[in-house]
Formats: sequence, C-alpha cells, structure tokens
Amino acid sequence: MLVLASSSPRRRALLEEAGFRFRVHVAAVDEEPAPGVAPSDLARDLALRKARAAAASWTGGEVLFLAADTVVALPDGTLLGKPGDAGEAAAHLRALSGTTHSVLTGVCLLAVPSGAEELFVVETKVTMRVLREEEMKAYASSGEGMDKAGGYALQETGDRFVTRIEGSRSNVVGLPMEEVAARLAARGVRP
Repeated sequence: MLVLASSSPRRRALLEEAGFRFRVHVAAVDEEPAPGVAPSDLARDLALRKARAAAASWTGGEVLFLAADTVVALPDGTLLGKPGDAGEAAAHLRALSGTTHSVLTGVCLLAVPSGAEELFVVETKVTMRVLREEEMKAYASSGEGMDKAGGYALQETGDRFVTRIEGSRSNVVGLPMEEVAARLAARGVRP
C-alpha cells in the first residue's frame, strides 16, 4: 500500500490525477532550515524527516511511504519559504521578479517495516518576467500564494508570471510526477 506522508492538497491531487491509490498519514516535523544549508540538501533532509516521522507513528502493516518537500531558491541560493503574510508574499515576488530561480523537491520513499529508504531531488528552473509593483501587491493580497514556497502558485493564477519552465512542471506544483511514477513502478506500485 502507498501512503502519502504529506498534508499538501497539491501532492494529493497530482497523485490522484496520475491514477494512484493511496492513504494519507502525516506526522509533524520541524521544517526550520539550519543556517547555510544548500537548497537541495534541505529539500532532501525535510523529505526524509517527514517520511521517518510518519513511519514512526504508523501502526498499520507493510506500506511504502512517499514524503516530499519543495523549496524555492534564488540564483544566489537564498531560500524563499512560505510567506507569513501579504507583505512577505509581495517581498518574495519582488525577489523572484525577472529571475530564473530553482524549485527543488526532495522525495523520500520509505518502506515499512524493512526501513529501506530511497532519496532523490528534482530541480526545475523557472523564469519569471519582470512584475509590476501593483500586480505583485494584488497577487500577494489575494492569498493564493500564502501556503506555497516562493509565494506563488503555478497551478492557479501564478502561472501568468512565468515565461519559461526548464524541467518538470509538476515539480513546481509540489511533486515531480515523472520521476515519482518511475520510481514507484520500479517497486511495483502503479496507477
């Protein structure tokens, strides 16, 4: 059985759209990054922590946990997390305006009870056009990007800011389905 160790409605929707059957089991983890950690290392570490926490609280039988975490990094490596308010959301958009930034998703597949772990990170490069101040403020105040790393939602109306995507589009939404589906198939889990 496949178990998603994430409360993200976007990850659930991506798996459902791909035809996977799964359950959801989430355990809380501290997502605060250590100072100076590389974005890819952070994404990988958070996915691993989420999978291990969910597995530790699992009382069912044999399952395969799928955990993921997505981070957004500016070209200089600065991380943009989930904004805390509209002001921070607008600041994220100002930082992203006119840049090509990285969206990295760390994924962990953890088998229970064997404890076998598989970790990988998928990076997508996203180019955002130069944004006008009034559109940044309007988008930030809409609340659409509030629970998303980087403060925008590609799958909703935030796609209007993006001029180019290099790599997996679903990765920007929260789960690199091309890679995830291939890794699950290698373990006998198919839609």
